[in-house]
Amino acid sequence: MTLDIKYRLHQTHCRWDNSLEPLATVEPGEIVELATKEASDGQIRPGCGTDALNTLDFSVIHPITGPVAVVGAQPGDTLEVEVLDIRAQEWGWTGIIPGFGLLADEFAEPYLKLWDLQDGYATFKPGIRIPLEPFCGVMGVAPAEPGSLDTIPPRLNGGNIDIKQLVKGSKLLLPVLYPGALFSLGDTHAAQGDGEVCGTAIEGPMTVTVRFGLHKGVSIPELQYTTPGSAVEKANKKGYYVTTGHSPDLFEAARKATLHMITHLTKHYDLTRHEAYALCSVAVDLRVSEVVDAPNWLISAFLPLDKFE
Repeated sequence: MTLDIKYRLHQTHCRWDNSLEPLATVEPGEIVELATKEASDGQIRPGCGTDALNTLDFSVIHPITGPVAVVGAQPGDTLEVEVLDIRAQEWGWTGIIPGFGLLADEFAEPYLKLWDLQDGYATFKPGIRIPLEPFCGVMGVAPAEPGSLDTIPPRLNGGNIDIKQLVKGSKLLLPVLYPGALFSLGDTHAAQGDGEVCGTAIEGPMTVTVRFGLHKGVSIPELQYTTPGSAVEKANKKGYYVTTGHSPDLFEAARKATLHMITHLTKHYDLTRHEAYALCSVAVDLRVSEVVDAPNWLISAFLPLDKFE
């Protein structure tokens, strides 16, 4: 089916700011194609070495394409963004950046994996293939308050949400916080595990096509969404190996589960600790197994076994 694309946009910015002029203004129901850059804004590129991670300029992290204004959008409304298509290019990267990630205190040395994305897969090492399921890590609207906000954390406006279920066919619902909504997206990922534990997924440039909708007078407290679910998970026939972590603190429980998975991967596969940590970030799903049995809560880390040939 040929889509009636109203605008094709590629200009980026890297801050949330309601004073930014929109690149385009659309009516509800119209379709826009947005070309994205990878998360480092060109600091990581094919052929570069691990040393590039030591000099990353975080002030330009997350170049996001937009903003797009939607006619009639006012605070108190809900913006709907339907992901009609998302197409990756042929490369991506995953990095362990010193001082960043769930286990930053455990990994002081940088690590960089450059990926070739071919035929729906990315090969990690011989015998380990990651199926691709692209999505946007950052999607959001302009904040209500004036001023410039960085894109690193998730916020009321959406932002750096890293929800891997927002694949093609998903619908994102966001509270409109400023007239016109001023929507932007970026930080596109070719594959990611729930939790993105080392701080990066398979980062790469992509082209994203979305359709805008508007629910007038319908207010939601924060981001909500519908998703067709993960086709990769549905195709998994081999099951999972799962490690767990318990603690009265969910963050610490997540760290334990991830550390136990890293130990498992280095013991049973030909992987270094850095490789195992990176693999966890792109392929292992952290899940809250329980938060009711005080004083300890439980996190499970799910490793899909179909990644291993």
